[in-house]
Amino acid sequence: MGRGQRWVLGHGRWFGFGLLPALVTFVLYAAALAALAFWADDVAAWATPFADGWDETWRSILRGLFAVLLWLGALLLSVLTFTAVTLLVGDPFYEKLSEQVEESEGDCPEGLDRPLWLELWASLCDSLYVLWRALLFAVPLFFLGFVPVIGQTVVPALGFCVSGFFLTLELVSVAMQRRGIPVRERLAILRTRRALALGFGVPLVLAFLVPLVAVVLMPGAVAGAALLVRDLMDAGTGGDGDVAAGEVQGGAAADPRVNPAAGTRPPGGSSQ
Repeated sequence: MGRGQRWVLGHGRWFGFGLLPALVTFVLYAAALAALAFWADDVAAWATPFADGWDETWRSILRGLFAVLLWLGALLLSVLTFTAVTLLVGDPFYEKLSEQVEESEGDCPEGLDRPLWLELWASLCDSLYVLWRALLFAVPLFFLGFVPVIGQTVVPALGFCVSGFFLTLELVSVAMQRRGIPVRERLAILRTRRALALGFGVPLVLAFLVPLVAVVLMPGAVAGAALLVRDLMDAGTGGDGDVAAGEVQGGAAADPRVNPAAGTRPPGGSSQ
């Protein structure tokens, strides 16, 4: 993550280039979260009709807790989907930025030759898949948030880890799409390097909680993801140019193969 931020700060023109899509998306998300905060009490009352006959104190505590957890859940969801929406809105911007990062490092893949609408459609489908996988964790964690003590300590920590992992998956999509790696194989590759994925994504999730920070860090996050993918490809490239993706859940081995024509570098190539 630090390497990506240093890269964009050292290339000021590309830093400004990458700010535009993130700024537009941030304004939209800020407006949505503000509206949810304004209507959260009404939503809580609508969702808990069984508490209408409770004592006013307990009813207020329950609905207040529900409203807070609802807004926090929306905030975490916005952190996760912010990247997906920003990448979709700024697909041409971030594709060019990612290419520039790889060109500066040498041996940039040529990418797939397909029209812009098809690129946007592929990005949307990939983002929906990532969101669906993330919700499989986020929904149970939301309800576990009502459990005393654990819901206020362990659950938020797990939520940040889940968000960080899938945020990394979203960010590496730009460079991995250029190599022709499907989203399921990207997930399998990152599972073999969970610590790396969390180390990259969790600090970004925490930083994205601060207003406007997501906008400022987004160009460097895309640049850092491009560098991260190069490290993954170097570490997993064998003598025949295949990527060793490790094991998938259930014990089945995943062997995502990278098309040499898409830019896979030979073993020993520098990622620095």
